[in-house]
Amino acid sequence: MRRFLRQAPKARQAPRATRGRQARVAARRAVRRAVRAGTVWITSAPGTYLWLAALFVTAVALHRMSPGFEEDFLRRRSTNIHELSTDPVRVLIASAFWIDGGVWVPYAVLYTVFHAPAEHWLGTARWLAVVALAHVGATLLSEGVLSWAIRHGHAPQSAVNTLDIGVSYALAGVIAVLTYRVPKPWHLPYLGAVLIFFGTPLIAERSFTDLGHFAAVLIGLACYPLTRGRGRRRNLDRHTDNGVRTPS
Repeated sequence: MRRFLRQAPKARQAPRATRGRQARVAARRAVRRAVRAGTVWITSAPGTYLWLAALFVTAVALHRMSPGFEEDFLRRRSTNIHELSTDPVRVLIASAFWIDGGVWVPYAVLYTVFHAPAEHWLGTARWLAVVALAHVGATLLSEGVLSWAIRHGHAPQSAVNTLDIGVSYALAGVIAVLTYRVPKPWHLPYLGAVLIFFGTPLIAERSFTDLGHFAAVLIGLACYPLTRGRGRRRNLDRHTDNGVRTPS
């Protein structure tokens, strides 16, 4: 009897040890699933994350520059009127790889929330088309309006050298085109929120960058033909079981 009583605690500890091992195994499996899902998410949006990686490199480079050199460096890569009239192709490409201020983390979040789902849905080629159309179209339109304002005395002559770099026009266009992916009836509230978010600053401030953002939204909405045949719902890829659709 005494021997049995001495062994009873050990018997009670055995199920606890088993449950502990099962919990650790389940945790390791959950981590592996999360890592696998994250890997598939990133590799199935190569354009988004290669671009984001390039922005990280340039953001680090900006932090190593002196303030005076940084301003001159960015101005030569800016899509302002002077640079566009000198070498438009170069600055249209270069401006998309620099972030004013070099703050990278918010863009990592925004790219994951908007660019990656758009690339998953549209495929890399169509996503890149939306990005290029929004970036180039909004830049040319906003700078064209600014040029008109300078000629008619509504803006100072110094505005031809305004610093205008960044990826926000492309982001606005992608945010807008995602309207066609949101299921009914939520696509209309989503569209309303997008128009209010980008339209309010344009009404209040009426700056050329606000005009560019709103123009990029309209360009994104005009990219509807690129979304045809892509569907609204995410399909399961036959090589994965996590719902992430690889570009086709």
